[in-house]
Amino acid sequence: MDAFFASVELLRYPELRGLPVVIAGRAEPPPMLPDGTRRFQRLRDYVGRGVITTSTYEARKLGVFSAMGAMKAAQLAPEAILLPVDFAAYRHYSRLFKEAVAAVAPYIEDRGIDEIYIDLSDDPRSDYDVALQIKDAVRAATGLTCSIAISPNKLLSKIGSDLEKPDGLTLLSFDDVPFRIWPLSVRKINGIGPKASEKLARLGIETVGQLAKSPPALLQSHFGRSYAQWLLQVAQGFDDRPVVTRSDPKSISRETTFERDLHVVRDKAILSEVFARLCQQVSGDLKRKGDYAGRTIGIKLRFDDFRTVTRDITLPEPVQDASAIRRAAGQCLKRVSMDRRIRLLGVRVTGLQACQTEAGPAGALPKQLSLY
Repeated sequence: MDAFFASVELLRYPELRGLPVVIAGRAEPPPMLPDGTRRFQRLRDYVGRGVITTSTYEARKLGVFSAMGAMKAAQLAPEAILLPVDFAAYRHYSRLFKEAVAAVAPYIEDRGIDEIYIDLSDDPRSDYDVALQIKDAVRAATGLTCSIAISPNKLLSKIGSDLEKPDGLTLLSFDDVPFRIWPLSVRKINGIGPKASEKLARLGIETVGQLAKSPPALLQSHFGRSYAQWLLQVAQGFDDRPVVTRSDPKSISRETTFERDLHVVRDKAILSEVFARLCQQVSGDLKRKGDYAGRTIGIKLRFDDFRTVTRDITLPEPVQDASAIRRAAGQCLKRVSMDRRIRLLGVRVTGLQACQTEAGPAGALPKQLSLY
């Protein structure tokens, strides 16, 4: 999906189309003025250490991208419109676009809220015609645009879907790799992160084409045998990963970073409210993502000195209910020395298994356990 979160917001605020708009978690909703217009917050007015969740293409032209600190973004685009995150709306439109695609091409691998892979290997229809049908179906269901790349594998489709955004439709074959893929930065390959790209740059390797022509011995001496082999493989456009239409999650987690470091005593009410909300969100995710329950409940804390602490507890039976998750996570919190202000708080559930309705309601805890 094209600039998904921002595009959903533009459905709500169409007067912002064509303007630089950024989405950040701690922004304030725009109030309605007496004349029926809205007063939008500007990025220059933002105070805090939040990060940009996403931005429109107009904001990206100014250098503002997701995961960038909001204060840094304000220096680059002070007049950009700032909107709050609305994950409930994004999940709604995510469900709509995936249902629309599934009605046209059902073999789908879900890769997150705004991205999927589709397997057309056994589809007798023209790939190009199917792609056009998908784009029309998504637009009709959501009012939004998507960008599609048709290629022999997931690697090339991932790269290709970014080549002609927004509303793109890209056809890639192996014959196109030297002309369309090799000139790109190595960072365009999913799996080559900042550290690997920096190491490659020190070797004089900055583009995919340079990587494809690198001596195997050179790469192996700096990256090891297996990663070097993978680098050479993907640089040629090869990828044998199948489209996986069903996968079970390993864990479910939620966390939040506070605008200011919170004191355990003086900010107890805020911490308690956020803690309860995280447990409720995790419980909702367990139900929504396939009706799972989990035995291992854990917490994550990051203090003002950036020290990160995790604790977990494994229960005799899997739980799903928010109150049960909260009691178990509270027991984990009791095992942490709260001697500094808290910067981040998170809750997670692992050891997941599908709920069995005949086994009774998930979430009941054995009476012999004394949990917070």
